[in-house]
Amino acid sequence: MSTDKVFKALGDPTRRALLDLLCEKNGQTLGELCGNLEMARQSATQHIGILEAANLVTTVRRGRQKLHFINPVPLHEVYERWVRKFEHQRLSLLHDLKKELEGE
Repeated sequence: MSTDKVFKALGDPTRRALLDLLCEKNGQTLGELCGNLEMARQSATQHIGILEAANLVTTVRRGRQKLHFINPVPLHEVYERWVRKFEHQRLSLLHDLKKELEGE
């Protein structure tokens, strides 16, 4: 069940962008996150709620501020279950070939 929530949370580009922002600078307020994505607080709150339900984001109150932190454990569990079983070398070669063919 929790894996389903993780995949649902990761399925949205805005939520992935929020995770990227938290990865760059952990412990941001909702205002900081909204400013970086140019979105309304209500929209960001909904996305953060889905990330929290998937346990990908945790919050800590410091005074009047509510800080958001990334929780990498669910991502690691997905990696262990769905990615690790494939050979790393093969995936790297395919990834490099894809990038070269697509001109990235």
